[in-house]
Amino acid sequence: MRFKKYVVFSMTFVFILIISGFESFIPWLKSAQPQETLLESLEEIAVIEQKVMMSMRDGVRLATDIYRPKKDEPVPVILSKTPYNFNSWQDGELRIRNYTTAFRYVKQGYAYVVQNERGRYYSEGQWDILGPPTTDGYDAIEWLAEQPWSNGRVVLIGCSSTAEWQMAVAALDPPGLAAVVPMGFGAGIGRVGEYYEQGNWYRGGVHQMLMTAWLYDYGFIQTAENRPTFPSDMTQEELVKVSKYFDLAAEVPEVDWSKALWHLPLMDIIKNLGGPKSVYEDMITRKPNDPAWYKGGLFHDTMSEGFGAPGLWFISWYDISISPNLALVNHVCSHAKDPEVAENQFVVIGPGRHCSFYFTSKDIIVGERKMENARFNTQGLIRKWFDFWLKGEDNGILDKTPKFQYYTIGLNKWQSSETWPPQNTEMKTFYLDSQGKANSVFGDGELTLNLPGQEDHPDMFAYDPDLPVPLHGGGFCCMGGEYQAGSFDQQAIEARHDVLVYSTEPLKQGVEITGPVEIDLYVSSDAKDTDFTVKLVDVYPDGRAYNLCDTIQRVRYREGYDKEVFMEEGKVYKVPVSTMNTSSYFAPGHRIRIEVSSSNFPRYARNLNTGGNNYDEKQGVVAHNKVHHCNAYPSQIRVSVVYE
Repeated sequence: MRFKKYVVFSMTFVFILIISGFESFIPWLKSAQPQETLLESLEEIAVIEQKVMMSMRDGVRLATDIYRPKKDEPVPVILSKTPYNFNSWQDGELRIRNYTTAFRYVKQGYAYVVQNERGRYYSEGQWDILGPPTTDGYDAIEWLAEQPWSNGRVVLIGCSSTAEWQMAVAALDPPGLAAVVPMGFGAGIGRVGEYYEQGNWYRGGVHQMLMTAWLYDYGFIQTAENRPTFPSDMTQEELVKVSKYFDLAAEVPEVDWSKALWHLPLMDIIKNLGGPKSVYEDMITRKPNDPAWYKGGLFHDTMSEGFGAPGLWFISWYDISISPNLALVNHVCSHAKDPEVAENQFVVIGPGRHCSFYFTSKDIIVGERKMENARFNTQGLIRKWFDFWLKGEDNGILDKTPKFQYYTIGLNKWQSSETWPPQNTEMKTFYLDSQGKANSVFGDGELTLNLPGQEDHPDMFAYDPDLPVPLHGGGFCCMGGEYQAGSFDQQAIEARHDVLVYSTEPLKQGVEITGPVEIDLYVSSDAKDTDFTVKLVDVYPDGRAYNLCDTIQRVRYREGYDKEVFMEEGKVYKVPVSTMNTSSYFAPGHRIRIEVSSSNFPRYARNLNTGGNNYDEKQGVVAHNKVHHCNAYPSQIRVSVVYE
């Protein structure tokens, strides 16, 4: 209560300063000048309505900025709903980016609308991750379609959390929704097919720690008890004035995630950093198939029949989740009731990191690996998409655009297909083999097309949760500057004794792998539960070893995510590892390699090997893990090889 009183007093004081003409006392006003110049240009062509408080069905109002052409005839609408801050005048980049986007779309004849999710910044209500309730999106689309200045057609666009709410809302098929453009949207997917990632919270039943960092950085002030609010009777004009000086953004203390994520127990990481209690403490306790995952804003495959919008989907090879994203699109194509929807899902898969679609030049470096000829006309494709679905222009986009456009790493070119995986692929099986000494790159691990013999020579390594294999590149985001996504030389990782390395002989002919990468491991352990990681690597003739994709599997979920089945010492278990996807070319002289271990930290939370909850434990035990490979235990990797 004392905090609330303080907030009301503080906000009243700020408001009095503003309406009393004390702008000269605000030192950051000078930094707003470039924004004012941009705003003047926007004002010449647009009707601007900021801090429109749009009412939802339960009376909660969402703060909305509207920029629409100065035209008499109705115009189509582009909506971006986001948990992120577009109100900032202190951080000029955010505001300039918003005005620049608005200027571009207004110039093209569209109304551009940006709205904060409930409980974020100037929007009322209680915030929850991934934008529930989904009815907020439905209500916003319906409201915009009914405005006198609207032609009744609304399209959704955004990347990351500005995209992740789109799928569940599209499954409600709101009137007026013409199309969607989700980018980097993996955290909006709950369950689809074999994947139970539940908003990227899990991979193979293991917590992805980027979500811990994200919830600290972006969900710091998120509850009604912790965030400042405004009186409900404040006018739109008053809210606009206040927003110039007070953006409601919490000043989150900087964190060194390379240290913070080591804290145990997992459930106390944010608490240990001094953060407030939040949804994190609840979410970390949920299992992969917990009923709570199905009550929020996530999209699940059971919703595919009702999916009501054509989609233009953007994915990156070094983003958080590739496989669930592709599975979702395929599921919509095969299950949507509306033929127009099922037949009009298009996908672009770029070579970069999370939300890098607008920043692709001819040649880019993703981590340490150069990607040549990477440029893609993202803006041009999106504009054609908008013009077709919102304006009805006959620009041929549906006939001229392949269903899947993807960048093939190593081949360094864009390719296309009408299906995923492409029809000209076949699954080829490589078996793991060794004489029991596959530890490190200096061992004798092999990938071979031949089924191993009768005699089993298992490879053993000790996995110590206190000494996990460190993260070095891969597909993720949102973990600060300490960890960089992308493709990096893995030679230092492969020198570790707790990393098993299996490689083909140098290839005599080039091999393109485009599509799913499936893994079955036969394992045993002296622990009740442990994890197994797999990383696909392209090895150059000089020894450089660049990661392509990686995955993990918690052994207790080997029989499904609806049950936990623990191991018994001495028994060998088949463990299907969560499927990966890639499009990669292995040139002649290169090797195809996989690394197998039990950790990739802090990409994935450490398994403490006790068989306990893991999230509430402080002490782990060392697991002595074995990978078996023989005729009876054919550990293998199956890859989608392209043939002519």
